[in-house]
Amino acid sequence: MKLALKTGHDGGSRQIIETRTRTLVAGPYFKDRTRPKATQAESFQAARARTHEARLFEALGLARAIGLEVVAEKIIPLTQIRPATFLGKGNVSELATLVSAEDIDLVVMDCALSPVQQRNLEKAFAAKVIDRTGMILEIFGRRARTREGALQVEHAHLAYQKSRLVRSWTHLERQRGGFGFLGGPGETQIEADRRQIEERMSRIERDLEGVKRTRGLHRKSRRAVPYPIVALVGYTNAGKSTLFNRLTEAGVVAEDMLFATLDPTLRSVTLPHGGRIILSDTVGFISDLPTMLIKAFRATLEEVLEADIILHVRDIAHEDAEAQRGDVEAILTSLGVVPADDRRLMEVWNKCDLLDEASLAAAAPAGTRLSSHGKPVIVSALTGQGLEDLGAAIEARLASGRVIFDVRLDPADGAGLNWLHENAEIMGKNIGADGATHVKARVPPDRAEPLCRRFHAAATRCA
Repeated sequence: MKLALKTGHDGGSRQIIETRTRTLVAGPYFKDRTRPKATQAESFQAARARTHEARLFEALGLARAIGLEVVAEKIIPLTQIRPATFLGKGNVSELATLVSAEDIDLVVMDCALSPVQQRNLEKAFAAKVIDRTGMILEIFGRRARTREGALQVEHAHLAYQKSRLVRSWTHLERQRGGFGFLGGPGETQIEADRRQIEERMSRIERDLEGVKRTRGLHRKSRRAVPYPIVALVGYTNAGKSTLFNRLTEAGVVAEDMLFATLDPTLRSVTLPHGGRIILSDTVGFISDLPTMLIKAFRATLEEVLEADIILHVRDIAHEDAEAQRGDVEAILTSLGVVPADDRRLMEVWNKCDLLDEASLAAAAPAGTRLSSHGKPVIVSALTGQGLEDLGAAIEARLASGRVIFDVRLDPADGAGLNWLHENAEIMGKNIGADGATHVKARVPPDRAEPLCRRFHAAATRCA
């Protein structure tokens, strides 16, 4: 058995899945036109547009993202959820036979299991069982590199673990019971662990509040600098980090792997006409992203809320591109970004190098009809195709909401030139025939009046 116990910060222990563990990935998906009545089935609503094969393929990607050895995979058609085991008795028996025959150590269920369902399936399979939430938490735990990311993942994991504490103490005596609030040693240990977890979660929340304040100060200082913020968002593995590297020449990890990037990264980028922006790469989204992870990473995702432009990077070559768009927009809505109304959103259709010429020719006009945010920009972050168009589109979107001035400065006015560099976006400058320096500066509307006051008649509004 390739499962080990590791002591966490809370003093308890949790199971760590090691690489090369023999794994079965099971996809319990509802049959077409089947509408589940159980409340637990709400997690399936966002994924209903996907084919079963595509959903299982994504689950396999999650398993392989941490090096699990997938020796078997199976789609299980469902008509309803069983409260005890999620699956029907026949499916449970069939999977148990497969687990035994293939000597499987771990079963990944691509669904959300209750603690009772998880425990009952482990008994039936005689193997470790984790659900989709547990798998995503495991991946995030391995990807986090910064202290902030580690805190966010640990908080989400503790919230998940808290409801499953009963599974860790079934070996203790629980028959004796007691009177009033007194129980057997099993209950006592469970309550002690629960208190430890709650205390640790409270400490992490305080630390994350500090992180939130620090990020707020950073955002405030960036707002003082006149460079606009452009944030990349999108489904995991849509190519955000590859695009980020192309635009910034940064060394951000970019692999054909789900959640290759977790910690946010910011870099300065010079656009084709000389304007500068701060580009932010964020964690990828996924269908059925656990609510606890969205809450834990809110401090990081707030970078998106402060952005001047939000680039929604889509894998246009993926068969479920439209379903993925729906998932991303649902998460953006939960963060306070309303995709249908937010004019900051721009769609970037990535991986066009994977399309044939006919599909590529049809993509542009189709995109104009389908996108509610104007014509999408079609690019290939891998080959560099379309990146000039992307830069021009970003500049055009920024210019539409900003004011451009031509400021004439005397050669000796170094203080004025310094003020412009600190408070405006410098688009260009040249020396005129009279020896004066002419600076083309762009500012947000709220900074236009301060610039006019500072330079009076020396500032001419261009646009």
